[in-house]
Amino acid sequence: MILKELYPIKFQPIFKKKIWGGNKLKSVLNKKDTGENIGESWEISDVEGDTSVVINGTLQGQSLQKLLKDYKTDLIGDKNYSVFGNTFPLLIKFIDAKEDLSIQLHPNDELAKKRHNSFGKTEMWYVMDADKDSNLILGFNQEMDSAKYLKHLKNNTLPKILNFDTVQSGDAYFIEVGRVHAIGAGVMLAEIQQTSDITYRVYDWDRVDRFGNSRDLHNDLAIDAINFNMKNDFRVDYSKTKNKVNKLVSCPYFTTNYLLIDSETLEKKNTLDSFIIYMCVQGEATIITPTSMETIKKGETVLMPATLKYFKIEAKVAELLEVYI
Repeated sequence: MILKELYPIKFQPIFKKKIWGGNKLKSVLNKKDTGENIGESWEISDVEGDTSVVINGTLQGQSLQKLLKDYKTDLIGDKNYSVFGNTFPLLIKFIDAKEDLSIQLHPNDELAKKRHNSFGKTEMWYVMDADKDSNLILGFNQEMDSAKYLKHLKNNTLPKILNFDTVQSGDAYFIEVGRVHAIGAGVMLAEIQQTSDITYRVYDWDRVDRFGNSRDLHNDLAIDAINFNMKNDFRVDYSKTKNKVNKLVSCPYFTTNYLLIDSETLEKKNTLDSFIIYMCVQGEATIITPTSMETIKKGETVLMPATLKYFKIEAKVAELLEVYI
């Protein structure tokens, strides 16, 4: 079989309706046909049952799974393919919280594999929009141990011991597995994470749906997954130098950089042995390869296959997140 040439690939967003979801994905990011209370737009996903489908170019209509099986190392790189095989290793999202999300955490690789045959869920957030006084919940506001935590959980006073961090557009956070966290009302953000949908919900603000039903909690599973000894070093400090690569987060699961392109053409040489993902968080940029061209606007995402070793990014003004392994 002769395979078609790879190029910058866009996928059809997968929309997720949530009890806490709002309308910013439609009103701010111009997502189409989202419906009401859409909390998440899965931009690139290989989660079982939610595999992304190509919407541009000669591969239109093909699933991410088929691309992996057909192109293998050309799509994700030699090392990534040797580790992950026909599973795409990252899940890329935009999230809009009209209301507070539940207080939650994610298990590490070992627990996730043992309990769910899944990866863990290390993730990061980049805040794109935040209403006045909006916040994120990250960790605890005091030294914590399991006994004290369980006492507050039993007494329904968990919010008293949580750390609330007021946010604004451009703030970035690294959320390691085992850290209790939540996105607060009024925040819209980009999320980069391991390919996993394993979440332990521990507190949901006593809310119920229109039928009077509350959502399931997972406290029996969560107590063994919480890391009570984590430092509050979740906020990411980074530079915003124009027309340069500014490092945000680098961990074993992904690296994310911030690019502020201002009336410039950035030449990129991919020597990483990895795919590269670009999420446009502000403005508009055009990616030019020797044989193709693709424009991404605010709220859009593009996958650059590993085999594309040279390309340019042009923009009058654009802010991009650059993600790879």
